[in-house]
Amino acid sequence: MAQADKSKSAILIGALGIVFGDIGTSPIYTFRECLKAAGQGAAPEAVMGLLSLIVWTLTIIVTAKYVVFVMRADNAGEGGIVALLDLAGACEPDKRLAAVLLMAGIAGAALFFGDGMITPAISVLSAIEGLNVATPVFEPYVVPIVVAILVVLFLAQSRGSARIGKLFGPVMATWFAVIGLAGLIHILRDPAVLWALDPRHAVGFLASHGVASLAVLGSAFLAVTGAEALYADMGHFGRGPIRISWFAIVFPALVLNYLDQGASVMATGGVDSPFYRMFPSWSLYPVVLLATAATVIASQAVISGAFSLAQQAMQTTLLPRLDVLQTSTEAKGQVYVPTINWILMIGVIGLVLGFRSSDALASAYGIAVSGTMVTTTLLLGVVAHRAWGWGLVKTALIVGTFGIVDIAFFAANALKIFDGGWFPLLIGLIVFTLMSTWHAGRRLILERTDEDTMTIDAFLKDVVPSLPRVKGTAVFLAAPRDTIPFALIDNIRHNMVLHEHVGLLTVLTERQPFIGAEQRMDVHDIGLDISRIILHFGFAERPDVPAALAANKDRYPIDPGDTSFFVGRERAVASVRPGLAPWREKLFALMTRNAVGATDYFRIPARRVIELGSQVEL
Repeated sequence: MAQADKSKSAILIGALGIVFGDIGTSPIYTFRECLKAAGQGAAPEAVMGLLSLIVWTLTIIVTAKYVVFVMRADNAGEGGIVALLDLAGACEPDKRLAAVLLMAGIAGAALFFGDGMITPAISVLSAIEGLNVATPVFEPYVVPIVVAILVVLFLAQSRGSARIGKLFGPVMATWFAVIGLAGLIHILRDPAVLWALDPRHAVGFLASHGVASLAVLGSAFLAVTGAEALYADMGHFGRGPIRISWFAIVFPALVLNYLDQGASVMATGGVDSPFYRMFPSWSLYPVVLLATAATVIASQAVISGAFSLAQQAMQTTLLPRLDVLQTSTEAKGQVYVPTINWILMIGVIGLVLGFRSSDALASAYGIAVSGTMVTTTLLLGVVAHRAWGWGLVKTALIVGTFGIVDIAFFAANALKIFDGGWFPLLIGLIVFTLMSTWHAGRRLILERTDEDTMTIDAFLKDVVPSLPRVKGTAVFLAAPRDTIPFALIDNIRHNMVLHEHVGLLTVLTERQPFIGAEQRMDVHDIGLDISRIILHFGFAERPDVPAALAANKDRYPIDPGDTSFFVGRERAVASVRPGLAPWREKLFALMTRNAVGATDYFRIPARRVIELGSQVEL
C-alpha cells in the first residue's frame, strides 16, 4: 500500500514537471501585458476587472474545456491534436467532412510548431528580465544570457529528457509552492482582492470597453497558452494525475499569484514587472534563478511535444520520414528528432535576437495557440456527437459554447498579426503546406503505382508457375494493397527468378498509440510459398521491422540476419497529368529526395537490403 502511494505521488510530481511548465510560468508576463493593453495604470476598478478576466479565462478554457471535457477524448490513453484527429476521422462517415476535418487537424498541428518556437523564447526572456528589477546593470546582458541558455538547452536534446526529467517535478513543485504561498500571504493582509473572483467584474470590464477590450482579451489569453499540454501529455501520466495536480496545486497557486499581483499593483501603483515586484528585494535573485529553471522546463516540455508530434505526423503520412532517435529504454515517447530540433533552435534564437524582449514577443504569442484550440474544439464536437452519442442540442450547447469563447480569443489575438503575430502564422502556413502536400502526394503515388502493377491473384496464376525458384527467403516491402509491389516486379524483370520463400511485408500504422506484442503480426499464406506479413505499429511508436520479425518467429519462421529485404524507392517526377499543382509536384519531389529511406526508418540491416528504384509520374 505504501509503495502504491509512493508511486502515485511520483506520478503527480512528474505531471507537475512535464505538463504544467508552460502554463505555470505564464504569471511572469500575463498580468503585466494585460495592464499594458488596458492602458489604465493601477486604477482599482480596472485591476479588479483584469484579475477577474484572467481567473475566469483559466476556469472556462483550462478547467471546464480541457480538464473536464477534452481529456475524455483519449485515443487508447493518448492525447494531443493528432490523436484527436485520428479519433474524429475514424468516427466520421461522411468522406467530404472527414477531408475537411483532416485539413483542420493539419492546420492545428502546423500552428503548434509556431507555438513551439515562441514558448522557449518568451519564457526564458521573461525570467531573465527579472534581473533588471534587481539592478539595471544586467540590462545589456539579458539577450546574450538568454541565447546562451537556449543554445545549451537545444544541444542537450540529443541526450533526451529522461535523465533530467526527475528534476522537473521537484523544481516545478517548488515553483508553484513559492508563487502560491507568496500570493496567499499578501491576500491574507488584503482580502478585498478576493472580490475579483466575481465574474461580474470581468463582464463589466469587457462591456465598458467595447471593441477596445479585444486587445485585453488577447493579453489575458496568455494565461492559458499551455493548456494544450494538459491534453497532449495525457498519455504519459493519465487523466487522473493531471486532473488532481490541476485542481489541488496548479490552479489554486495560479489564482493566488494573479490576485496577489493585482493587490500589489493597487497598493503600490507600480505596473511594470508586477510579478517580480511582489517579492522582497532580498529574494529577487533566488526567484529569478527559480523562474529561469521553471521556464527552461516549460521550454523542454514544448520541445519534447514538438518531437512527439513530428513522430506521430510521420506515422500518419503527414510528414516525410525523418531520423527519430529513442532516448530512453524505459519510457515510451521519449524521442529526439534532430531535424526538428535544429529548425526549432534557429527559429527560437532568431525570435530572441529579433524581438529582444518578452514585451515585444507577447505581441506575437497567442494566435497560434488560439488557432489550435479552435481546431481542437471542432474535432471534439465530432467525437462528442459521433463517438460519445451526444445529441446535436447537447453538442451545440456545450462544445458550441467553447467554440464561441475560442473564436473570441482567436479574434482578439488576430489584432496582434502586424505586431509580430505574423510569425507563428507564417510558420504554421509553411508546415501546413508541407504536411498537406506530403499527404496528397503519398496518396497520389499509391494511386499511380496501382495503375501499373498486377493483383496478387493474377501474379500467382500467371507469373509464379513459370519462374525458377532459388534458395533463400526474400521479403518485399509492400503497400497495404491487394497488388504486387514494384520491387518484386522489377526483381523478376532483371533476374528472372523468384526466391524459394517470399514474404510480402506491409507495415501499418494503427489508430492507437501503442500495439501490444500479441497484436503485432498477422501472417497469411497465399499459396506457392508466398506469405502476406502485416506488422502493426501504433502512431506513437518507431517501427522496428527486424525486432518484430524476430519476436514472432513462431508465427513466421524467419531470421532477419539471413533474409534478403527488397525495398522499392520511388522517384517522384512532375507530369502533365491532373493531380498536384506544378509547384506542389516539385515540392513533393524535393521532400521525397530528402526523406529518410525505408531501410533506415524501419531499422532494416543495410547489408541485407536490395533497393530497387522506380520513377512515378505525379
